[in-house]
Amino acid sequence: MSLKDRANATAKNVEGKVQEAVGDLTGDTKSQAEGKAKQAEAKVRHAAEDVKDEVKKIID
Repeated sequence: MSLKDRANATAKNVEGKVQEAVGDLTGDTKSQAEGKAKQAEAKVRHAAEDVKDEVKKIID
């Protein structure tokens, strides 16, 4: 996995956590949901990159 891809996924996760926390503080359920969605997207990106890493190990 490229370091850039992992950094982007981590940034998306942090962004989601912040957005969810802001939603929690303000009572904005839309922000909470969007924050959770961003965290889920980051998790999927990390998983996809982990799979790429494993495939690369097998091929190499």
